[in-house]
Amino acid sequence: MQGTTRVTEYLATAAGRRIAYDRTAGRGPGVVFLGGFRSDKEGTKALFLEDWARKTGRAFLRFDYSGHGQSSGAFEEGAIGDWLEDALAVIEAVTEGPQVLVGSSMGGWIALLVAKARPELVAGLVGIAAAPDFTETLWQSLDEKTQASVQASGRLEQPSEYSDEPYVFTRRLFEDGRRHLVLEGPLPLPFPVRLLQGTADADVPTAVALRLLDHAEGPDIRLTLVKGADHRFSTPDCLGLIARSVEEVIERAKTPEGAADA
Repeated sequence: MQGTTRVTEYLATAAGRRIAYDRTAGRGPGVVFLGGFRSDKEGTKALFLEDWARKTGRAFLRFDYSGHGQSSGAFEEGAIGDWLEDALAVIEAVTEGPQVLVGSSMGGWIALLVAKARPELVAGLVGIAAAPDFTETLWQSLDEKTQASVQASGRLEQPSEYSDEPYVFTRRLFEDGRRHLVLEGPLPLPFPVRLLQGTADADVPTAVALRLLDHAEGPDIRLTLVKGADHRFSTPDCLGLIARSVEEVIERAKTPEGAADA
């Protein structure tokens, strides 16, 4: 029905933001891809999953947070709470029924926040190098002089291996992130969860994945470590693992706790 044609649509949110999204019609539960910090919906993993969805007849959604990609707003004005609002708005507006959330890096944090805020929207979750609470982790790693500088100037610049421009972390991003931590209180995940993590990830250490695995509460949570995989997690083998993990979550979402095996 759609061939390979991709048509970007836009959603005007109650917060006054204009969110760009691409959706693929298909059967449920649908799959929603949530991208990383300063990433967008045109990334390798998002497009791979869209192609997978088309081939398998699965409903699929990818979108840009405000300040990212084709959505409105300036990146440096955004924060975790804003991007959570964007995710909730587009999921509520353009999907039907509970969705399988696939969160990459920061998108893993946003997916967990969606699950906490609106668990009825979530059929399952796949985290790819998920980075929950990364703003607080970064803040705690700064010395007092640097923290004082951020408080005074309102920003911190750090080099990025993914772009010629430095990453900018604003004071508001740090402060807002502190209001959205998921590893400091109960984190119920009452649906299938698959966490994927590369051991050579220089941005999100394996310890983060292990902490999330230990902290989250749920009947079906598993972590897969891939030796030598980096933060991009975009090699053919890694992409194949993502697809298999999504398929497993979808299957187990249909048969809670393996009930069909009884």
